[in-house]
Amino acid sequence: MKSVLVAIMAISAYFVVAQGLKCNTCPVGIISKCFLGSAQTCTGDNNNCYTATAVFNVTGVLSMYTSGCTASTNCNNSVGSVLGAGYTITRTCCSTDLCNGADGVQLSLAAALSAALLATAWSYM
Repeated sequence: MKSVLVAIMAISAYFVVAQGLKCNTCPVGIISKCFLGSAQTCTGDNNNCYTATAVFNVTGVLSMYTSGCTASTNCNNSVGSVLGAGYTITRTCCSTDLCNGADGVQLSLAAALSAALLATAWSYM
């Protein structure tokens, strides 16, 4: 009886570990608002949830936001440039279920792209 109980506990532990980390994901976010957000289960080496904000140095106003699953090696800040405009990415990582903020507002892809274009155009005015 004792060996059956130990076997059941071992199998249960396997399934708990196999489930993986759950993170909120945001493929498109502008001005701290997430569009098309959802939750996902991380796979492979992606053992951390992250939240990242990219701020363009030219305007200081326009910021892009994203979140999801990532590997530990990606949990750092970086700088770069796109089309001559410098940016700074601040990435924060955590390792418990849904630790990277709330789900986003559900909008259509057209609405999300329109908001992105409007924010970009507004930053150049």
